[in-house]
Amino acid sequence: MKEYKIAIVGATGLVGRKVIEVLEEYNLPISSCVFFATRKSAGTDFFFKGQQILVRELKEDSFKEEQFDYAIFSAGGDASRHYAPIAAATGCIVIDNSSAFRMDDDVPLVVPEVNPEEIKNNHGIIANPNCSTIQAVLPLKALDDAYKIKRIVYSTYQAVSGAGQEGIADLERGLEGEEPKKFPYPIVNNCIPHIDVFDETNGYTKEEEKMINETRKILKRPDLKITATTVRVPVINSHSESINVEFEKDFSLEELKEVLRKAPGVIVQDDIAKSIYPLAINATGHDESFVGRIRRDFSVDSGINFWCVADNIRKGAASNAVQILQKLIEENK
Repeated sequence: MKEYKIAIVGATGLVGRKVIEVLEEYNLPISSCVFFATRKSAGTDFFFKGQQILVRELKEDSFKEEQFDYAIFSAGGDASRHYAPIAAATGCIVIDNSSAFRMDDDVPLVVPEVNPEEIKNNHGIIANPNCSTIQAVLPLKALDDAYKIKRIVYSTYQAVSGAGQEGIADLERGLEGEEPKKFPYPIVNNCIPHIDVFDETNGYTKEEEKMINETRKILKRPDLKITATTVRVPVINSHSESINVEFEKDFSLEELKEVLRKAPGVIVQDDIAKSIYPLAINATGHDESFVGRIRRDFSVDSGINFWCVADNIRKGAASNAVQILQKLIEENK
């Protein structure tokens, strides 16, 4: 079996560390794995498949001095915009976790269970969607195929880990009575309806616009009516979302639940008699999108509400990137 040389850029960050962990779990045919980080973070030792590996400083010539088959970038938009094209020019296929290329027309935006066919359309860079978008489109794709979605209303309850290690530190600091450094207000005993920067022309945040635009691109529905409100909550990990969907076609609720049960990457937890519904604490550590509280929206002719929860660091970032890598390797067999 052919083996591949992999680079992990941003290896010391919250997502980068999880990428390394998930790569080991998936046990892909990797001959060697090289870890890169900024000068500040370089020099750390990580273990991968029993080997101790030193994290190197990412430099201008890192991808020219050494040839890589694939690279997973989790170092932020600025690093991706600069280094991903350099890596791609050497023949390395980059899977990028930042928002740098997501809305580029010639860069596929991929969730492997939803639009794996897009992977082959890459020109050296494949974009990983936003964490809150990934978990939502897993059930929405199945529902759109079955009933054709007319409108989506997102309301999110996003964990502090979505803001990286600094977000977790802010929650920990707050529990000790200290002032926040990452968020504009204390996150303890609070909900902050402000994720990323505001667009002053329309009042939406960048996170809300990401969910709207990325959902349209992934579902190949550029004119789909979508609105969103994204909120940071005092939960360490796993995002929760209330999703309201209006359809073009009518449905039976039991049939719709069965559509969701059969959807790849979706686990239905929906038994109100036993108080069974998705919870952030239970989704953490898993790669699926959990859905429940599935019920009709009686304010429209054909609509539903449901609750959707997923691990934002795993499926929302690291695992989705590794699953894209897995698909690329499978296609090269």
